[in-house]
Amino acid sequence: MLKKMMWILWPSFIAAGIGVGIVFTLVDPTELVVHGDHVHVSRTTVYSLGFFVLWAITSLASAMSCFLAAATDARKPPQRS
Repeated sequence: MLKKMMWILWPSFIAAGIGVGIVFTLVDPTELVVHGDHVHVSRTTVYSLGFFVLWAITSLASAMSCFLAAATDARKPPQRS
């Protein structure tokens, strides 16, 4: 179980880090507007929330990949030696 968790969390951690770098290169956290109001939190808070949101999204994608790979392996006939 721990091995599968690492297969899911480590690649998604790397992808979220890269994603945050790309997103916040293009978007200034002080200019964010939510429901017509400017966000009044620190840049660090926005960066952290952005990272965790992207990590959650990429973790779900990695988990779906592991799930689909396991489903494919279950359908394969056993190999004879």
